[in-house]
Amino acid sequence: MTNDSRVPSLHSHLAWWGLRQFTSDEAYFQWQRETLSSEDLTTLHRQVEEKRRGSAADEIAFYDATAHPNILPVLYSQRYDYYLAIGLRVADRIGVARSILDVGCGVGILTTFYAKQHPDKTFVGIDRSPVSIERAQERAQALGLTNVRFDCLDLEHIASNPSYDLILATHALVQAEQDPGLPSRSWSTFERVRESHQQADFERRTGIGTRLDCLSPRLSINGRMILFEKTRQLARRIPLQRAVAARGFDLIEPPESIRYRLVEEVADDGPLYLLGRGISRPLHWDESPEPDEGRPFDRTKLEPGSADPGVPLYENHWPSAQMVWEQLRDKKVLHETTRQEPDGRQLHVELGQAAEGIYLYCANTLDQRQLVLVVPARRAMLESYYRDIASGEP
Repeated sequence: MTNDSRVPSLHSHLAWWGLRQFTSDEAYFQWQRETLSSEDLTTLHRQVEEKRRGSAADEIAFYDATAHPNILPVLYSQRYDYYLAIGLRVADRIGVARSILDVGCGVGILTTFYAKQHPDKTFVGIDRSPVSIERAQERAQALGLTNVRFDCLDLEHIASNPSYDLILATHALVQAEQDPGLPSRSWSTFERVRESHQQADFERRTGIGTRLDCLSPRLSINGRMILFEKTRQLARRIPLQRAVAARGFDLIEPPESIRYRLVEEVADDGPLYLLGRGISRPLHWDESPEPDEGRPFDRTKLEPGSADPGVPLYENHWPSAQMVWEQLRDKKVLHETTRQEPDGRQLHVELGQAAEGIYLYCANTLDQRQLVLVVPARRAMLESYYRDIASGEP
């Protein structure tokens, strides 16, 4: 839950930064073309591609470029809904903390909002991009804020003193966005092994281990941390939680998965964690799939509901498809294949017959599940799908 009274203040703050809220890609990109020169756009596109290489230098160069006064409002307007979703939740959880460290603060859009909302508290924002920090300092001065400071440094170089009552790390600690995470034991389970070398490998690949080790000593004895990363997928969420728990952090409140828009594109991120140490009654770390949007299964409603014969009796592309597959009665497997994919995941695809109809079931060790159920007359359609998947066709 968020404090609705802060909503107008955050909208006003984002507008002061020059950001606009869009619901249409067409409108947004039209504004982008009107505002930025062709040279600006060409440079940005090149730096986006270079950033995807993953090197720290390319990433810093990208954020240096996006902090330019002409480019900043246009590019960061894509994240308008992100600022609403995260800014309000963090501002409401600052609580009694007196000193706050914002890791990976960027140009300081949210850091300056927090400082405005809590003038009695001290804020420090750090980021690796020197131009971003320069812009943050300029904007803080323009806002007349005296309770916030911005430093250009990497997390590994932050001073051990002072300690902070609250550390904010939102989209800052897990840098490998494409990393698939930790696979499950097999395609038939969501459980993960607890072998230390696999966990250590994830922490090394994503950098989360080193960054948590740097942050941990910077937190005061009764301090808290707000953590929000792109780790909603179970394969990434579980090793993140294990990394956090291994360093003595406890859950203070239930994690919250957050959905927001990047203009028209829906982003599912999180969860957002509120963490502390030595909590007397910490919450349980949940390693099961979150409730999903899979269609409820009701045998009494499996009659064809469409004039189109190609419409399945039932279809589910969510983790809950596994539970439905397990509930099918009198299953008889007609064909099945289990293999290792090039990216390391184990894939199982199964064509079968059940009392409810002909089914196609797919599952892999990165938690993807798919179940399609059709009337017997549509068996050839599922057989064709099965052959494509089993042969490795896209």
